[in-house]
Amino acid sequence: MKNIKLFALLFLSPFSPVLASVYYVAVNGDNANTGSIGKPFATIQKAQEMVSPGDTVYIRGGIYRMSETRIAKKERLFASVTYLDKSGLPGKRINYWAYQDEKPVFDYADVKPANYRVIAFNVYGSFIHIKGLEVIGVQVTIKNHTQSECFENHGSDNIYEMLSMHDGMAIGFYLLSGSNNLVLNCDAYRNFDNFSENGRGGNTDGFGCHPSQGSKGNIFRGCRAWFNSDDGYDVINSHESTTFENCWAFYNGFSSDFKSAGDGNGFKGGGYGKRPADEIPVPVPRTTVRFCLAVHNKASGFYSNHHINGSDWFNNTAYRNGINFNMLNRLKDNITDVPGYDHKMRNNLGYKGGKEVQNLDAARCDLSHNYFDMNLQATDDDFLSLDETQLTAPRQADGSLPNISLMKLKPQSKFVDKGIDIGYPYKGLAPDLGCFELGNASK
Repeated sequence: MKNIKLFALLFLSPFSPVLASVYYVAVNGDNANTGSIGKPFATIQKAQEMVSPGDTVYIRGGIYRMSETRIAKKERLFASVTYLDKSGLPGKRINYWAYQDEKPVFDYADVKPANYRVIAFNVYGSFIHIKGLEVIGVQVTIKNHTQSECFENHGSDNIYEMLSMHDGMAIGFYLLSGSNNLVLNCDAYRNFDNFSENGRGGNTDGFGCHPSQGSKGNIFRGCRAWFNSDDGYDVINSHESTTFENCWAFYNGFSSDFKSAGDGNGFKGGGYGKRPADEIPVPVPRTTVRFCLAVHNKASGFYSNHHINGSDWFNNTAYRNGINFNMLNRLKDNITDVPGYDHKMRNNLGYKGGKEVQNLDAARCDLSHNYFDMNLQATDDDFLSLDETQLTAPRQADGSLPNISLMKLKPQSKFVDKGIDIGYPYKGLAPDLGCFELGNASK
C-alpha cells in the first residue's frame, strides 16, 4: 500500500498546477521587503529579480520620484533606469501592471547623468506586458545630436498598453529590435527636447519604430501623439515593415503654444536619411498606415519621407496639415528625390490642407477610391464636427480612443459608401472614405 501511494504521488506531482506569484511595488515600499501588498518593494527593478514566467507585479498609485541612484545599468552612452531583461513564456507573460484604478507616475526630472542617453524603461525581455504606467520629465543631457526614451524595446511578443508618456524631452516609445510587439492605446504628448542641438526639438517623436532585420510584425494600435516637437510616428531606417492602425497624430512639430519646432509630420512612413545605397535593406519594407487620423501637423499629415518603396495607405483622414498627403519617394541611389511610386492607396480622405496631395506619381501607383482620384471636394457640411478639442478627450474605460464626432461623416456626405471593400468591416453598400465609418465614432 505504501508503494502504491508513493507511486501515485510521484505520478501526479509533475502535473500539479504551479500557482503564479503576485508582487507589489509602492511609493512607500522598501526593496528589503517581501513584495507583498502589505510590504511592497520600492522599485520595479527589484520586483524583476523575484518574478518568474506567469507572475504579475502590481504597481501602486502615486508619484515615483526617480533619482540617478536608481539607474540599473550604464552601458556605452546609455543609462537605463529600469532594465527589464527577464522573459516570460508563451501563455505565461510577466505582467507589470498599474494596480486596479490607481495611477503610478514615474518622474525623471532629477535623472540627469552627464553625457548619457537616458532610457526610463529599457526592455530586452520577451513575453512582457506593461500596462497603465505614466512617465514624465525624462531628460536629455547631451548637447549635440542625441535623444532619450521613455520606453525602448528590444524583446519580442511584448504588449505595451495604456501608457502615458508626456512633458519630457524624450521620445515616448522607441523600438529598435524585436518581433510581434503590440503598442496598444498609448499616449505620447508635449515631449520637447529644448536642450540638444540648440533646442530645436528635432529628434523627439511621439513613437519611433525602426526595426532591425528580422524584427517583424510590430503593430501600433489606438495610440495618440500630439505636441511632440518632431514627428508623431516615425519609421525611418527600418529594415522590416510596421503597421499603424486606428492611431491619431495632431499638432506635432509645434510646442504647446504652437511655436514651430522640429519636422512636424503626423505619420512618417520610411526613408533612410543620407545612408549609402549599399546600406539600404533588400527588400525595402512597406509601411502600412490604415484607419488613422492626422490633424494640423506642421508639415505633412501622411508622409512617405523619401522612401525607396511604396507603402500601403488605407482609409486615412487628413485635416488641416501643412500637406495632407505627401508621397515623396527617392530612387534606389538614396539621393534623387522623385514623386511617389508603388504606393497603394484606398479610401483616403483629406480636407483643408495647406496643400492636399503632393509628390505623387499617379501613373506608377495603385490608386482607387480616394477623394483625390475621384475628384471629390469636401466642405464643412460633410462632417458632424470640426471641433479639434475632442482630440484630447479622456480615453474610454478600456483604454480605447475617445468616442468623438470630429471628422465623422454626416449621413448625407458625398463620401458615404464611396469606398472600395479592402477586407475590413463596413456598414452600408460600401465602405466610407476616411478613418471613421458612418455609425462608428472610432472603428
